[in-house]
Amino acid sequence: MKKVGIIVGRETTFPEALIRTIPEQSNGEITAEMITIGGVRHDEVAKYDLVIDRISHEIPFYRAFMKRLALEGTIVVNNPFWWAADDKFFNYSLAEKLGVATPRTVLLPQKNYIEGVTNDSLRNLEYPLNWQEITDYVGFPAIIKPFDGGGWKNVSRVDSLEQLWSVYDTTDKLCMTLQEFIPFDQFVRCYCIGQEEVMIMPYDPRKTYLSGEQYINDPNYLAPALAERVTKDVRTLCRALGYDINTVEFAIRGDVPYAIDFMNPAPDADIASVGEFYHHWVTDAVTRFVIRKLQQPTAKPRYRWDGLLNPEHAPATASEAVALVASATEQAARTIVPQEVRDIGSDIATGVSDFVSEAAHAVSDIVDSVTKPAKPRAKKSATGEKAAKKPSSRKSKTTPEA
Repeated sequence: MKKVGIIVGRETTFPEALIRTIPEQSNGEITAEMITIGGVRHDEVAKYDLVIDRISHEIPFYRAFMKRLALEGTIVVNNPFWWAADDKFFNYSLAEKLGVATPRTVLLPQKNYIEGVTNDSLRNLEYPLNWQEITDYVGFPAIIKPFDGGGWKNVSRVDSLEQLWSVYDTTDKLCMTLQEFIPFDQFVRCYCIGQEEVMIMPYDPRKTYLSGEQYINDPNYLAPALAERVTKDVRTLCRALGYDINTVEFAIRGDVPYAIDFMNPAPDADIASVGEFYHHWVTDAVTRFVIRKLQQPTAKPRYRWDGLLNPEHAPATASEAVALVASATEQAARTIVPQEVRDIGSDIATGVSDFVSEAAHAVSDIVDSVTKPAKPRAKKSATGEKAAKKPSSRKSKTTPEA
């Protein structure tokens, strides 16, 4: 009998529903329960076949536990290694490469730093920061928010340079992004389960949380062509990011859906928040995904971090490149439709063949980037523009000064 464990935060209705529906819909072949965690041994034997992780992004102890489970072959949803390495600024950059529309976004240096960081530690940092150039690119109004945050925490709208400085002065050690605000005609939040099933939810971020007015059940909210594009973009992003449970938010202006948030691997599914219809939909979709995942064979885990993350270990030969993409294909198989890794011809070294999944295509681009030398870029000349007025008297390497 297969065993599913669930690790949760403050939510109640969604995990309780999964604990009930997984055994019911698997005809008793799969059990599900809350996990209890004490001290974790480094050689501890896996007790679960699959774990649904809803809270480790906020609890480092849980995150280390999740990675330990994955090392033993437990399927962790979502992948704790991918999740730990991810951030929203990277996601915006990736979306641009994938052809998904995103707002103009700039990563900002931190306002303050941990103890021990000195001016010498920041010698590579431009100083003073060219705020005028940044805001000319992004424009106003704009949204300033953490580069890896969630839950609408520390998110502010700013309408001027002075407002931006005022908010920036409060961010302390948070690393922030400044993003173009999209005046939207429509707004949707989309569940994506198993990187395949998509539910488009009309959503109003201006309404109060738990007001019952944020989510609307309207299957005809988007025109058919727009709904098709949104669905395609959702799958493209979730497959590239490797998330099996995620939500993607779009601010739609005219007929263009701008992806503004798509790193939500523990999305809200509480019945009091999303409503009865969407709560039941996501519960059923996750239950089907879990059962399908556990009914299919899984390959033995491979530990090849250096192949993709360290350019010094980039494949030197065609056969090594094939092996690397094969490993990426295996990861895609583990997170989309698990199946045995197939033998891949040498033509993948120069162009991934048609049968490789879209997720493997995205990884092959990374392979190309580390195997082909980048063309040198010409240095930009100094603008000679006068620095903007300093917004705060607090010492900071990144604060603009007069």
